[in-house]
Amino acid sequence: MGAYADVYQRSLADPEGFWLAAAEDIDWTRAPTQALDASRAPLYRWFPDGELNTAYNALDRHVESGRGEQTALIYDSPVTSTKASYTYAELRDKVATFAGALASLGVGKGDRVIIYMPMVPEAIIAMLGCARIGAIHSVVFGGFAPKELAARVEDAQPKVIVAASCGIEPTRAVEYKPIIEDALATTTHQPDRVVMLQRDTAKADMTDRDVDWHDFVADANPADPVPVAATDPLYILYTSGTTGKPKGVVRDTGGHAVALAWSMRNIYDVSSGDVWWTASDVGWVVGHSYIVYGPLLIGATTVLYEGKPVGTPDAGAFWRVIAEHGATALFTAPTALRAIKKLDPDAAQVTHYDLSAFRTLFMAGERLDPETYHWAHDKLGVPVIDHWWQTETGWPIAANPRGLETLPVKPGSATMPVPGYDVQVLDQQGNQVPAGQEGAIAIKLPLPPGTLPTLWGDDDRYVESYLSRYQGYYLTGDSGFIDSDGYLFVMGRTDDVINVAGHRLSTGSIEAALASHAAVAECAVIGVHDALKGQVPRGFVVLKSGVDVEESTLCDELVDAVRRDIGPVAAFRDVSVVDALPKTRSGKILRKTMRGIADGRDEPVPSTIEDVGVLDSLRVVLRGER
Repeated sequence: MGAYADVYQRSLADPEGFWLAAAEDIDWTRAPTQALDASRAPLYRWFPDGELNTAYNALDRHVESGRGEQTALIYDSPVTSTKASYTYAELRDKVATFAGALASLGVGKGDRVIIYMPMVPEAIIAMLGCARIGAIHSVVFGGFAPKELAARVEDAQPKVIVAASCGIEPTRAVEYKPIIEDALATTTHQPDRVVMLQRDTAKADMTDRDVDWHDFVADANPADPVPVAATDPLYILYTSGTTGKPKGVVRDTGGHAVALAWSMRNIYDVSSGDVWWTASDVGWVVGHSYIVYGPLLIGATTVLYEGKPVGTPDAGAFWRVIAEHGATALFTAPTALRAIKKLDPDAAQVTHYDLSAFRTLFMAGERLDPETYHWAHDKLGVPVIDHWWQTETGWPIAANPRGLETLPVKPGSATMPVPGYDVQVLDQQGNQVPAGQEGAIAIKLPLPPGTLPTLWGDDDRYVESYLSRYQGYYLTGDSGFIDSDGYLFVMGRTDDVINVAGHRLSTGSIEAALASHAAVAECAVIGVHDALKGQVPRGFVVLKSGVDVEESTLCDELVDAVRRDIGPVAAFRDVSVVDALPKTRSGKILRKTMRGIADGRDEPVPSTIEDVGVLDSLRVVLRGER
């Protein structure tokens, strides 16, 4: 571990020198002379005297260096039978024109723009267009229901919403305009305009507030890049909290650019001109970091795929895209590999395609189980690299740094802490635990560049949610252990956020949907193991006294309620009616104990439990159905 160990130690011993050197990979309008500002600790800031523009770094500088004709973006949409590509020069011009159109609506530095779009090139153009004029974008996943969209509108207070008329799935179209109208009908904040990309599959009915995308950009004057402070926000991305209100993770401009450019070269071993495919969605952090910003910052070619590459009879979609576009690396979630394995256990489809350019498969978003790891490694014949990070960090915490040194792979491990992250496993008292012993995974402050500096408009909630459990540490909310070789094994969540196919969802928001039913007195939701998605939510409801309903009908209505309030992304299908929920004497529901029963473990009975008999009844419900 020579090269990795040397770089890792330097990053912790001299973060000032390490990150100022990394910052030289970015073009600054005013180069920083200071890396870390700790004057308001634990609210740290990176490159406080630096100034730059992210869109310029992602596009213009590559054109100016003579690489304008290189392909920047490949759009592959099997659901519309469409393929297109954009050179760096073409993408820069489209972004500049859209940015100018936004500016004509009065959008400027610091204003917020919500982007509610599917996986189309216009989504990337809108994101970079905001960055070009210093506006702050907040992308909302197109599968979210009106309630979730409304919460983000209310918190971000956008000046403009940029949307598409629909998203297209393999079997149906999802119309976005009715969702937007339903959401805005419940918010006190109203945007000035809604810019609508009309798609042929489903056209939106326009109102006086709406502007057609093509009309919007037709006469716009291209906008020049607007320099912003390195500490200014680039975007807000909302993630589920353990309470109903989502957390607005803020990503600063300078630290983000430095960290992502560093990660592309040193973690993923991707260089300018390589073709890189991240099979995710721009609505998630993976899409922000590694569909849009990361590859473009270093001058690579990024693939934007619209559709579900697995889950249909076509088990070869992944291999077709890699072969057709010459992708050197793929980044996806273990759920996708499990789905392919189910459809094509012998990987017969792999042999139909030329994967000679393919070098590495990167996995993240949920735990990579050893069985899936071995299957992928054996069938593909390339390194399968598990790594671990969060919406909050924006880039990997633990990985196998392929660009520095390829380390031995241990199945079930996220591998080694990434340079910049001082990862430790702590017990309840905040002491480091011995090697091999499980505990709470925490990161010693300060976090490296590119990680969240705070939550949108709520420094206090940031400190309370992440920094208050252990003094001087960021609490990840995951548990795990570090083995004697220094490898980190991430075992699962310690809080009440569940991970469904790489998508973090709050149990609290799902419970709120269940509780809205007139027959439900109280409820609880836990995450249970699922062979395909990693985790899925499982609901339990206690009915109001005297209610007489058909259980199957009620369960169907509750599933529909979650679909209505959260969206299909929750993958909520299982709910049981129970007589009571296990609680402490103070009334707290024992969700951890419930998870243990669901996973087949005999958890110790908490001394604070109100009624042990409730646990016995729950075991019958859970294990009787296993």
